[in-house]
Amino acid sequence: MRGAGCTVNDLWDRNIDQQVARTAVRPLAAGDVSVPQAVGFLAAQLSVGLAVLLSLQPHMWYCFQWGAASLPLVAIYPATKRFFAFPQLVLGLTFNWGAWMGWAAAHGSMDWATVAPLYFSGVTWTLVYDTLYAHQDKHEDAKLGLQSTALTFGSDVGQQKKILQALAAATWCQWLMVGYQIDAAPVHFVGTSAAYAHLVWQIHTAQLEDPHNLAARFRSNSAVGALVFGSLAAGKFFAG
Repeated sequence: MRGAGCTVNDLWDRNIDQQVARTAVRPLAAGDVSVPQAVGFLAAQLSVGLAVLLSLQPHMWYCFQWGAASLPLVAIYPATKRFFAFPQLVLGLTFNWGAWMGWAAAHGSMDWATVAPLYFSGVTWTLVYDTLYAHQDKHEDAKLGLQSTALTFGSDVGQQKKILQALAAATWCQWLMVGYQIDAAPVHFVGTSAAYAHLVWQIHTAQLEDPHNLAARFRSNSAVGALVFGSLAAGKFFAG
């Protein structure tokens, strides 16, 4: 479904992407893939997503309701940059929906005290990494009348980084809260603190006018994700 969201985004933005240097080589923008081909690919992605959803027994119907609830976000996110000052917030709400789905599939119910901080930690984390990512295009976005938190958070670098550090701290606190809710072993708190330290490093060393620096910081979030996943899994395993 994350991939389907990317396809929808590229369909929405194909004309805009042609006007931005970094995105002009994307398949739809460059004309390497036609709109009907992209729609067909989207249908295939959604079909695979539906097949996965239907396999989530014995809680399929409960999972179906949660999955269906995400579709408006998947559809609307690509348009938000045209009218909403915080499109990265909508991106975070969309791309982190797996937190709800995973719990629903495993339990057939929802533990709000545990899953809500996990979900919203993903939202605040997305605001951090995608704001840094958006700085690569901020000048072209401004010319095209598009919105992003890279613009909304202001032109002062110090102010930008304070906001991002606050979001990173909120992310860390929520990771700790999840560990508390599941009675995780100490390894969870050590690992998620290491992930937070990585976010702090990203923000501190980000050069907001250097696309290569920002692209590297963005890609390094795979390490953050690995640390968080490993911390959750190890914290639960060793707590048992």
